Amino acid sequence: MKKILLILTGLLLLSVSAYAVDHSKFIKGPFEKATDVTKVCLKCHEDQAMDFMKTPHWTWSRKQIVDGKEVDLGKTNVMNNFCTSVSSNRVHCSECHAGYGWATEEFDFTDKTRVDCLICHDTTGTYHKDGDNSGWPTEHVKLEEVAKNVGLPVRQNCTSCHALGGGGNNAKHGDIGLVLDYPDRSVDVHMDADGNDFQCQTCHETENHYISGANLQTSPDGFNSISCEQCHDTAPHEQSRLNAHAKRVACQTCHIPIYAKEDPTQMDWDWSTAGHDEAPNPEEIDGKVVRYSKATGTQTWKTNMVPSYAWFNGKASIMQIGDKIDPKVVTKVTHPLGDINDKTAKIHPFKIHTGKQIYDTKNNYFITNHIYGADGFWDTADWQRSAKIGMEVSGLPYSGEYGFAPTEMYWRLDHMVSPKEDALKCLDCHGDNGRMDWKALGYKADPMDSK
Repeated sequence: MKKILLILTGLLLLSVSAYAVDHSKFIKGPFEKATDVTKVCLKCHEDQAMDFMKTPHWTWSRKQIVDGKEVDLGKTNVMNNFCTSVSSNRVHCSECHAGYGWATEEFDFTDKTRVDCLICHDTTGTYHKDGDNSGWPTEHVKLEEVAKNVGLPVRQNCTSCHALGGGGNNAKHGDIGLVLDYPDRSVDVHMDADGNDFQCQTCHETENHYISGANLQTSPDGFNSISCEQCHDTAPHEQSRLNAHAKRVACQTCHIPIYAKEDPTQMDWDWSTAGHDEAPNPEEIDGKVVRYSKATGTQTWKTNMVPSYAWFNGKASIMQIGDKIDPKVVTKVTHPLGDINDKTAKIHPFKIHTGKQIYDTKNNYFITNHIYGADGFWDTADWQRSAKIGMEVSGLPYSGEYGFAPTEMYWRLDHMVSPKEDALKCLDCHGDNGRMDWKALGYKADPMDSK
């Protein structure tokens, strides 16, 4: 508790200091382009811009060790089972890049004027970028008004990207949706707007614009990860039996009993059905759960989901572009590392997103399909053209023959923490109908079973 109070006190002082500065007296418009605003910011904050340009929020990659080798790894060279690849779709994907104009691989990452200060520091709620113009703000944005009203980031700045990635609100993570902008206590006890009201950086501590936190896909080495123990003791319970559990069971396992609260999350994306004027199996389509379109195929969305559980030691295995697959089995695009014999691992809750995506049947690797723009699949419904263009940008040979293979992708659950009275009880895991698959976790049976 003492740690929490210190963090909140520090954030309060920072907030008072930052908002006490009236930036309107430094800003004189009008501005034709967003980069003109950045040029004004640089007059006082050039060092901050230089710091930011060293972070993954700018580079979308960093050097790390994967499978014993140092690689430059990030969003641009890993596969996923949502839109599958950034490489030939930068114009669209750059909507969530904290910069302006990243349309091709020739983007100048040394140009300070391309840093988008406003996406994180807007306090008006009017700043908006869309998926059509490489990260430039939409025309209706009043740049001068936004620039005059900058301040410390709040949850809404972060969710404007992190809640909307993958094709819709709460699509990817399952535990990060727009409901977290103003959540009720039952949705998240930490971010409860009428209670603790934590901002994202309360836990995602930030230094020199480097924001802590690590997801499985782009940070499989677990660098700069955060944990509940930043604020809570390692033995936080009054009951010794519960504290004994905490040695091998992550806090999130008991305290995030369900995810996708209020807003549905996407659980499956079947690309193989795309390209048809009507849903292949219309009798199975329910608009509240399953969505079909010619451009995207079949997507399954669900709410109030029970997590899947796996051992997790903080690191992950991932699939990079060009990695070979066996199309007859489910490919784990991303999955946590650790097992019952790994003393550094704990049982952790995950969302598992399943999919079926295009692959090269001769070369046996996934295709970085081109989906966005006049020549992309969303407009043409032409898989051959999409594959050819996407693979040319990725620099991978394409045999001209394709099929669809099953995948699954793990997303760690850390948000939507329930109040303690809603945490899991003993029988939720150890009862006759408990949620744990003990054999899958490496146990012969329920470890509490005396038989």
